[in-house]
Amino acid sequence: MKFGPMPLGKAEGALLAHSIRVERAVFRKGRLLSAADLALLAEAGVEEVTAARFEPGDMEEDDAAAAVAAAVAGDGLEVAAPFTGRVNLFAAARGVLTVEAGQVDRLNLLDESITLATLPPYSLVEHRQMVATVKIIPFAAPEETIRRIEGPLLALHPLRPKRVALIQTELPGLKPSVLDKTVAITRQRIEALDGELISDRRSAHEKTALTRAIAASLRQRPDILLIAGASAIVDRRDVLPAAIEAAGGTVEHFGMPVDPGNLLLVGRVGTAPVVGLPGCARSPKPNGFDWVLQRLAAGFEVGRRDIMSMGVGGLLIDIPDRPQPRLRGRAAGEPARLPRIAAVVLAAGQSRRMGAANKLLAEVNGAAMLDRALEAARASQAASVLVVTGHERERIEAAVAAPTVHNPDYANGLSTSLRAGIAALPEDVDGAVVLLGDMPFVSAAHIDRLIAAFNPLEGRSICVPTFNGKRGNPVLWGRDLFADLRHVSGDVGARHLIGANGNLLVEVPMPDAGVLCDIDTPASLAEVRSS
Repeated sequence: MKFGPMPLGKAEGALLAHSIRVERAVFRKGRLLSAADLALLAEAGVEEVTAARFEPGDMEEDDAAAAVAAAVAGDGLEVAAPFTGRVNLFAAARGVLTVEAGQVDRLNLLDESITLATLPPYSLVEHRQMVATVKIIPFAAPEETIRRIEGPLLALHPLRPKRVALIQTELPGLKPSVLDKTVAITRQRIEALDGELISDRRSAHEKTALTRAIAASLRQRPDILLIAGASAIVDRRDVLPAAIEAAGGTVEHFGMPVDPGNLLLVGRVGTAPVVGLPGCARSPKPNGFDWVLQRLAAGFEVGRRDIMSMGVGGLLIDIPDRPQPRLRGRAAGEPARLPRIAAVVLAAGQSRRMGAANKLLAEVNGAAMLDRALEAARASQAASVLVVTGHERERIEAAVAAPTVHNPDYANGLSTSLRAGIAALPEDVDGAVVLLGDMPFVSAAHIDRLIAAFNPLEGRSICVPTFNGKRGNPVLWGRDLFADLRHVSGDVGARHLIGANGNLLVEVPMPDAGVLCDIDTPASLAEVRSS
């Protein structure tokens, strides 16, 4: 890739490296410079620009990031659309993330242009939480190197409902309230991992009595057996390990390099894994037992080598929460996640230029125009879909299988439908992508590219699609613009807000003209049908 200062006469088709603001326009970093752009820059007195031009063997940043993400992503992960050389990976369900750490290191050593950042191995993650990000640092990466990357390197293992039995041993002087509290805390831990505490049994802190309690618990066929001793395990020949072996089981490992949690034991009786709990498991604070329980809940075997590999990062004592905000409006400490974007489909118009027919129900390529818009919204990464009705409300509601909100003021223009849709959105959405029901060639891929570009923290609250430099629809609006959207008026929607908030705007190039094609007249409908 060639990079550096270029005179305007040689810059057509190059990528702008740094944003330039002139009196009549703003040219943002990464813009593919056209002859018209260069003419405007020359008119403003600009003589040269810093830009990049691809050479043979270069892979454009978005294509490269998408190729790396596709190679490394395994089961249970969703891959977002690329934007500015970045692709984020998200958990498709709640579960435990596995990472091939050594192979991730080798990938990051391939070339300085290629980076992959992940959460730590065996992290417990929530549905739609971000687990990794691929970033191509310059505008391009070597294609030959990209093609050599093999995977997958990450996978998500969903939690499986587990039936768990608990045994606690007792010694004189141990208060019943301590045992009751342990049951409550243990139940919370298990239910937080989608499991069920099926029994709470108590036994004297003595080998024979505990052996009988183990046998009784196993008759309930638990998936996991937990044993909390009245006194901490201090040796492999102590009461808990001795009783496990007397019950026909094995002790696989005692002790772990995690603090708190050092005095933990793992073993097995029959098919059930057995965990001898450290004393800290009576507290709700994070400890080594949580790590073991999370892996068991995701269906992993936890043996000697697994336990002994937990030392790096295993110092958990007095670690304060470290907030890592990535999106404006998220609570401190909340993990990065796929933004919750609502798809608002405007379907309230009177179709005056179409004549008597409701154009939204007209067939385009085998489906009603409105159905195609809804299909794109549902297939995208949008978290929800809402249809705004108005003209011929009953016909539209009968035609859509989606939540609706009615706009009684639809005759007063598109802005009234936009206001109605935004006002009906729940408080937990981060933004809304506003689709027009008469644009049947907008696809899920278009919507996903807008969602990938959205990041209010980095000044990208308004995401506008473009094709060959021309702006189109749908537009994605961040929640911080909702108050302004509730006050728009007229029949042009929120176009003026785009101009008034240039500092929050990002143009998102699209691969085809679907974002520009709306159908307003019988002639345009006939043209689409015949093409």
